[in-house]
Amino acid sequence: MKIIVCVKQVPDTNEVRIDPVKGTLIRDGVPSIVNHDDLNALESALALKDKDPSVKVTVLSMGPPQAEEALRECLAMGADEAILLSDRAFAGADTWATSNTLAAAVRRLGEYDLIFAGRQAIDGDTAQVGPQLAERLGVPQVTYVQRFELRGRVARVERQLEDGFETIEVGLPCLLTAIKGLNQPRYMSIGGIYDSFREKSVTVWKLADLGIDASQVGLEASPTQVMRSFTPEPKGKGTKLEGGAAEVAGKLVGELTRRHVI
Repeated sequence: MKIIVCVKQVPDTNEVRIDPVKGTLIRDGVPSIVNHDDLNALESALALKDKDPSVKVTVLSMGPPQAEEALRECLAMGADEAILLSDRAFAGADTWATSNTLAAAVRRLGEYDLIFAGRQAIDGDTAQVGPQLAERLGVPQVTYVQRFELRGRVARVERQLEDGFETIEVGLPCLLTAIKGLNQPRYMSIGGIYDSFREKSVTVWKLADLGIDASQVGLEASPTQVMRSFTPEPKGKGTKLEGGAAEVAGKLVGELTRRHVI
């Protein structure tokens, strides 16, 4: 079985700052991490490999050269192969262009049984790349997966909803996007860290390796235009109502009436 896991290196959200003039993220000097949901996706693939050593797990990412660090971490966790799509031509891509680039890379990798991806990236929160990739590849998809079980060539999954979940069975090959509740990602092992630098390598593919035209990737192929990013103003302090139950209820109704809520 061949499994592809899409991962992304993102800025650590605890350190994110926004340029007050340009309205863009300040990435210089900001530490980067593997996107959280992507680690859950990788863990699902590695769990299948634990049960069947013949399973091959390939991690795939698009990003600048420093994204190799994220892929090394994935290799240290147990992935077999890492591919980095890195080229100036890919810069400025929105989800549409990103999914097109990833799809070209998946086609070059050849046959596969499963594609795992995180629900969304914490730096964009669009949750669009996974579904768009599935559409471009023409394979079924299930998003927001909170439980996963493989039964032969059928994946039985629970898909999280706002008020519960739904159980879906989907044939392979397919694409699944993982949420945090799916599992607990494993830590890198000492041996895994050693192997990720001494025994394994990160393969870098550029535009010329993917067999697609430059007009299909990067900024020029991106219909989405972000005018600016900004930090919302903090909300004001809440109002604390004190007293007995009847008294507090009366105060609450009075306040909601004053604000024309009721």
